[in-house]
Amino acid sequence: MAARGVAPWLVQNLRDLGFARPTPIQMQCFPAIAAGSHVLASAPTGSGKTIAFLGPLLVRLRKPGKEFARVVIVDPSRELAKQTLDEFAKLTKGRKWSGRMIDKLSGDKAKNIKRLDVAVATPLRLAQMLREDRISLDATRHLVLDEADKLLDLGFAPQIDEILSFCPKDVAKPMQTLMFSATLPPVVCELANSILADPLRISIGDVNAASADIEQKLVFITDEDGKLFSFRQLVQEGKVKPPALIFVQSKERAKQLFGELVYDGIFADAIHGDRTKAQRDNSVRAFREGKTWMLICTDVLARGVDFKGVETVVNYDFPQSSATYIHRIGRTGRAGRKGKAITLFTIEDFESLRSIVGVMRQSGCEVPEWMLRLKQPNKRQKRMAEQRPPERKRVSTISGWDLARMHKKQQIIEASKSRKRKGHAVGGGDASGEGAGGEGAGGRGEAARPREADRRGG
Repeated sequence: MAARGVAPWLVQNLRDLGFARPTPIQMQCFPAIAAGSHVLASAPTGSGKTIAFLGPLLVRLRKPGKEFARVVIVDPSRELAKQTLDEFAKLTKGRKWSGRMIDKLSGDKAKNIKRLDVAVATPLRLAQMLREDRISLDATRHLVLDEADKLLDLGFAPQIDEILSFCPKDVAKPMQTLMFSATLPPVVCELANSILADPLRISIGDVNAASADIEQKLVFITDEDGKLFSFRQLVQEGKVKPPALIFVQSKERAKQLFGELVYDGIFADAIHGDRTKAQRDNSVRAFREGKTWMLICTDVLARGVDFKGVETVVNYDFPQSSATYIHRIGRTGRAGRKGKAITLFTIEDFESLRSIVGVMRQSGCEVPEWMLRLKQPNKRQKRMAEQRPPERKRVSTISGWDLARMHKKQQIIEASKSRKRKGHAVGGGDASGEGAGGEGAGGRGEAARPREADRRGG
């Protein structure tokens, strides 16, 4: 690498990070990016894509500068942005490079920063700061769209267009634009063609396939009522080896599953959109330090976040697209390590099953013939499945029938209490009344007492 213009200090830091030799994606991207080419790159998850663009960009920058945001990296989530910044800090260890997440800047703090080599941000926050004229990208020479497919899946296309409108348009020194992702669906290629001038396309491995280092398993469960029991059985049999990531489709289900696993005495935690940034950071840190065995999460964590040594990924809720599946299971089997991915599916998931089976087969996994004969969903069905995931029953040890019975019983109790309250209100009004109402009540009381006496006498 030193012979190719890579500084000795950068070579040493790469070796300290465990890269004795570059991975395939790094081999291809280093010379292309260092030469100034626009790049559209795809490679399996865990193949070292972050280093593949950070390393050559440092070669391009040569030394720390005095401008603001010479490199801008846009990530789809705050967790991934923080991880990217951590990788930058490791790569520049012992040097005076500057990098930070500009999402954290509030008020006029951004205007006071005069020197920043690498700025990392999420699209919404970056677009807002540019719109409010709190930062400027006039000195930006390199723009990276990381996890480009997720940026588009989450609906960030308008923000990307807005960010590009604030980028310099110097024809003499055009800005270098890089797009990286684990999958390259048609929508990403269309975006690349619209914003990249004659891009160099780099593709490692099978397009839209998972890493061959991941052992992928499908587990059929008839319906949602049996899912929690089956998951517990997998845990008891030692098939879910910690540390493990458990993916569910919504924050409500993450909370419900968390409650069940804690009741089982499992060191588990959950991360989702309802938790604060500090809580999410603490959960991620505890998982990385081994204090948490299982981390339950929604797809906010599925893109690009790198946990060292994740043994198992469980798709508790079936992923609604092949891209989501690839990114979920890509949290294990990273950087040459082996991993296992277990996907639970019910009868309701059959419509989306064929897409996942296709990914498994491309990755070299054996799948039953009958699954390969399933009908592929069309583009409209795929889009609808991603936008409207199926409604699922509550994650609970209690069966759906018992839950319905308990709910009905509770309704009867509430209705009974309501009738009693109304009766007391009416009765109280009569007792406090005077005149005819009071005499009537008294008359009934006097008439009752003789009859009672007659019964005792008889």
